[in-house]
Amino acid sequence: LVDNRWGFAGVSSTSIKDAEEAVNRAVEIARSTHKIAKVAGLSQEPPYVDSYVSPHIKDPFKVDLEDKINSLLELDLHLKGKYVRKRLSYLEFEDFKQVFASTEGSLIDQRFIDSGISMKVVAEREGEVQERSFSNMLRKGYEYIIELNAKEIAEKLVDEVQELLFAPTCPEGEVDVILAPDQMALQIHESIGHPLELDRVLGFEASYAGTSFATLDKLNTFKYGSELLNVYQDSTYPHGLGTFGYDDEGVKAQNIPLIKDGILSGYLSSRESAYYINSKSSGAARAQDWSRIPLVRMTNINLLPGNSSLEEMIESTKYGILMKTNKSWSIDDKRLNFQFGTEVGYLISKGKIVGMVKNPAYTGITPVFWNNLVMVGNEKEFEYYGISNCGKGEPGQTMKVGHGSPPCKFRKVRVVPSK
Repeated sequence: LVDNRWGFAGVSSTSIKDAEEAVNRAVEIARSTHKIAKVAGLSQEPPYVDSYVSPHIKDPFKVDLEDKINSLLELDLHLKGKYVRKRLSYLEFEDFKQVFASTEGSLIDQRFIDSGISMKVVAEREGEVQERSFSNMLRKGYEYIIELNAKEIAEKLVDEVQELLFAPTCPEGEVDVILAPDQMALQIHESIGHPLELDRVLGFEASYAGTSFATLDKLNTFKYGSELLNVYQDSTYPHGLGTFGYDDEGVKAQNIPLIKDGILSGYLSSRESAYYINSKSSGAARAQDWSRIPLVRMTNINLLPGNSSLEEMIESTKYGILMKTNKSWSIDDKRLNFQFGTEVGYLISKGKIVGMVKNPAYTGITPVFWNNLVMVGNEKEFEYYGISNCGKGEPGQTMKVGHGSPPCKFRKVRVVPSK
């Protein structure tokens, strides 16, 4: 940052000479854009000298490769079925080390260990093709793979995908909808997380990803959803994929409200974006790696539990659909109008699940949809899902983020069969 103008340069080398050359290039770029670049700045933040290691018990990189392969081969046996034509399973691990140093006096050393598993089955019968999948990644060690009952999940996927081949198509109409936690994760991601990124709200993403309906004039007044809606940005959440000690501008991890009792209460922000509204950073500046500038990114965006059980949601539903596991999504550039399709749906009639439906999808307008939130699952129903490939920026970069939520019930939702 030179005379309130940004310059950026990156190198993959760790030598002092290359680092100094990168600094000089960044300074030159900042000075050369003085007449055309937007005036920039940083919100105030104290310097930190600290270290952080994400909690883990078993380092996945110390587990024998043969053991990992054998676990996948054994898992594959549980993914077989009469109509299953394709099986996929894999393990994914990352050990990421990062050092942050600033001219303000910060020196922060961090290490993150992530472990994930994915499995998918595709079934076919007389030209009808259906799929079921499970995928998750946490900021944990190999203990996550051991703790997860992957074989049981695999067998359930096979049973469901084969049942889908014989299931009727999702009906069309306005009904009650219950979303399982895995689908809630993407619903939160697309219709709460992205629209509350402050750089997007300020128009920095307008030429690429779009803007946001959640403009600054709505802060602390706009009824984003019903009073049951409480959403927090929490980079301190245990084992969350968006958990860290400090963000990429040296801001300490925080847990702050974004939506409180249905009212828009905050934004995801960086020191740079917070500067423009004379505010403090929420600690959400993150970069994919050395070659990308930090952007406002989601951390863990979690919907707090309520008081209902899934059973109570179903029993209270005269007619509706329970939907699980995202299959497709579409949302406009203001994050208002959306359509989501899921892999499986369960038809509910008179308080009971009466059967499975295939190709379910639902549409909505973000604030209307969230204001129709009528039941939120309790703490026992709460589940957390990591998303490892959230894209943003020009040039593009991906980021690991996470979302925790219980199942939730919504009224007056338009459901349609997906194509």
